[in-house]
Amino acid sequence: MPYVAPVDDIMHALKTAAGLEALIADGIIATDMDTVSAVISEAGKFGAEVLDPLNWSGDRQGSKLVDGVVHTPAGWKEAYGQFAAAGWGSLPCSEEHGGQGLPQMVSMAASEIWNSANMGFGLCPLLTQGAIDAVEAHGSAFLKHTFLPKMVSGEWTGTMNLTEPHAGSDLGHLRAKAEKQSDGTYKITGTKIFITYGDHEMTENIVHLVLARLPDAPPGTRGISLFLVPKYMVGTDGVRGARNDVICAGLEHKLGIHASPTCVMKFGEKGGANGYLIGKENRGLNVMFIMMNAARLAVGVQGVAIAERATQRALEYARERKQGRTASSKGHEMGPIVEHADVRRNLMTMKAMTQAARAICLVTARETDVSRLAKDPAVRAAAANKVALLTPIAKAFSTDIGCEVASIGVQIHGGMGFVEETGAAQYYRDARILPIYEGTNGIQAIDLVSRKLPLDGGKVVENYIGELWKTCEEVRASNRPEFGRMAERLSDTVIALSEATRYLMQTMQTNPDAAMAGATPYLRLFGLASGGVYLARGALAATRDGSGGSQYVALARFFAENLATAAPGLKETVVGGADSTLGMALSA
Repeated sequence: MPYVAPVDDIMHALKTAAGLEALIADGIIATDMDTVSAVISEAGKFGAEVLDPLNWSGDRQGSKLVDGVVHTPAGWKEAYGQFAAAGWGSLPCSEEHGGQGLPQMVSMAASEIWNSANMGFGLCPLLTQGAIDAVEAHGSAFLKHTFLPKMVSGEWTGTMNLTEPHAGSDLGHLRAKAEKQSDGTYKITGTKIFITYGDHEMTENIVHLVLARLPDAPPGTRGISLFLVPKYMVGTDGVRGARNDVICAGLEHKLGIHASPTCVMKFGEKGGANGYLIGKENRGLNVMFIMMNAARLAVGVQGVAIAERATQRALEYARERKQGRTASSKGHEMGPIVEHADVRRNLMTMKAMTQAARAICLVTARETDVSRLAKDPAVRAAAANKVALLTPIAKAFSTDIGCEVASIGVQIHGGMGFVEETGAAQYYRDARILPIYEGTNGIQAIDLVSRKLPLDGGKVVENYIGELWKTCEEVRASNRPEFGRMAERLSDTVIALSEATRYLMQTMQTNPDAAMAGATPYLRLFGLASGGVYLARGALAATRDGSGGSQYVALARFFAENLATAAPGLKETVVGGADSTLGMALSA
């Protein structure tokens, strides 16, 4: 079945959960709802007409390394040319460098569409955008002038080179080296693995952001610097020059995302790749985190994207597939499986989880916009803290549900879901990398508990939970019969989150291991509370403005009465599960 962009669902989440209309009215965001709707609709057309038709063939063909050259699947280069020519990669970029200056919320909505249509393709602009953010924030005037215009235009793409064979997420042990030259540049040597779009033929240049260590650098993460290493050198006139000393030495053979080239990159096989320092020496991780945090939200959006695509395919199949007798069956004929209660439960779970995760990601993007654009410094600072709090939720909860929803999609297809030709299996395979990308979801949970809960002495999370509780009170006060037990169930969820938060903040001071043992179930609990409340806001809006939207009321009620009910149990796991988790010796 062809992909159809969920424009209405995206716009509903932007209006109700992310509050885009209010930001426009307050002058924080300089656009209008008609423009936003038009951009998202056109992004949907590009995804459906250009990217979706390449998804299946791209997965079958994969990218290949032939005689030192990476070849992407047939049609990829032409599709990327159309993508760049239409200016899609420049949506959130600064107008100073040729961008369109649109809100992050709009960029993330468009990114969802492209990744839903074709995640193997969507990974390329995702990484480029992160590289643009890092260079724009900390690059020298020369780097901004030389590289940003063509990265923003899409003429050049960007990568992020962190991981090395001996050190996965532990960047403190990386061995790539950098040596300063007399002209102020650096020679980079070393090997990086798992580099998405590390090499390809779609553009004439690739801009690598590479973490490396100077000879006299202090040990650990305090001694890491960040460098810009182009595939081809660029003169002061912006003209591409000679090939740099950087090559793709191999492609990884992966479970999914076969169309996306995941490269082993070697720098300095012939004496050293020429690179430029970004930011200050030995402070590269601080700069890289700009790129990583942007990528974490973007990967969360990919979780939403794959969940949306899996849901669309499963729903279409369930409407067409006939098996067993249903309420509409006549005589001995079979009915469509969508009428079976268990299949309905699965489909409602897919739709509700997808819309909840979408809302969480768009709210995180909203706070990113406010942190950059609000005139009041106090408002910007508060929004930045909220971005920090929500980013691990957006990344981990959304990518977890991406896997879960894709798995349910296979289940709805039954045995046909286990057969590649139906397409359901590809979403399951593609989704599985997302909880690993940009810091595993376990790392996100640790970050949430150890670094984000203590922000401003705990006031950031306390205020956020207060916002959630306010919505619960609004649902209760509405007293609408179609809401069922939504108010009660959401209140239980927010209370569980509050109690678990209080426990973890106390326990981190006395028994950090016990707190860490509850970090992952706590993140799940946080996601259920946030997602449930954002869906409830959508339901309230649908009943207030008289626009209908009964599907949003149904999703919010289903989420509250069927999914959020896990919250009290998760709270008990957080506060009482540490001893059993840590008690058994597992080391050799």
